[in-house]
Amino acid sequence: MKILLIDRRFVIALAAALLGGAIAAATTGAKTEAGDDAGGPEGGPAGSLAGAIPRAVAPHPQEVRFRSLTMLTDGHENAEAYFSRDGRRLVYQSNRPPYGCDQIYVMPAAGGESALVSTGLGRTTCSYFAGPDDRYILYASTHLHDHACPPPPDMSEGYVWQLQPYDIVRLDTHTGELKILTDNPSYDAEPTVSPDGRTIVFTSLRDGDLDIYTMDLDGGSLRRLTHGVGYDGGPFFSPDGTRIVFRASRPEGEALAAYRELLARGKVRPGRLEIYVMNADGSDQRRVTDLGCASFAPFFHPSGRQIIFSSNYPDPRGREFDLWLVNADGTGLEQVTFTAEFDGFPMFSPDGARLVFASNRHNRRPGETNIFVAEWGD
Repeated sequence: MKILLIDRRFVIALAAALLGGAIAAATTGAKTEAGDDAGGPEGGPAGSLAGAIPRAVAPHPQEVRFRSLTMLTDGHENAEAYFSRDGRRLVYQSNRPPYGCDQIYVMPAAGGESALVSTGLGRTTCSYFAGPDDRYILYASTHLHDHACPPPPDMSEGYVWQLQPYDIVRLDTHTGELKILTDNPSYDAEPTVSPDGRTIVFTSLRDGDLDIYTMDLDGGSLRRLTHGVGYDGGPFFSPDGTRIVFRASRPEGEALAAYRELLARGKVRPGRLEIYVMNADGSDQRRVTDLGCASFAPFFHPSGRQIIFSSNYPDPRGREFDLWLVNADGTGLEQVTFTAEFDGFPMFSPDGARLVFASNRHNRRPGETNIFVAEWGD
């Protein structure tokens, strides 16, 4: 298994951010954000995002689940923010300068100074805290294959995802050691972790289709959980660790032929995706939703009885994605967000008091995506 060691200056900056950041960073002269001296709420003049953040913003009048709403980032594209096990930190991806594509950052869950925790090379995605004490940060990166950013997708075929050669790596936040957990030319990404911090669930193309697998924190004990033809991905464990929620496509007829043709070229077209649940060993797979739209990014409520997810329901061709809540048995569908923009990648805090998600609302520029935290009302 390959191990990379990160520069000592990176470890100092990382420790500063993870331990509360501003005082330690100022004391050591550590660099934060995009490499500028710490100074502002986002890490310095050149590396900061415009606007005073965090700041309170108004939820839509119909968003009755949100007792309050706070905007944590302001500018560029920021997404897939996930809580640490103690609920005090968020790890997320951002394409802020000076990097040409997404890198991984950590910030306090209430907002404030962010610190770069990825290498600054290649494109990264899908980060998550791991280990019983959240000592590790997992993420997927292309930098093992090429230090440059991958080329943008060819949109001449419409909206397709390019399945980049991501590999999953594990950062030790105490030592800066970066361990490569998967090392193959296919797509390995979308890692998340069981509640006890010991088992990784992820998506891989290694066997010729996009399926869900588990492995331990060292990359061993690999096990394939899904075998249905189609894109199985975005898996998350239930709060008690006994189930996994995920989204999947099950194309048939012409759609199946089109799926296989695109997949042979390392691409996938997200179309109809439904929410599924299975046992943690892959048994008893069952569909939760039947909306006929693009439903993705499911996450269990801490009670384990409900699932929150993002969908363009009821318009399968629409670009407006809202958050929806559904009972784990598929009943009780409830719309949570109501803005005309994108809302996605929801995650409850471990105590269920907060919901973090990414949204295009309150943007200063079209196309920007930012991270928000809502005080949740059951």
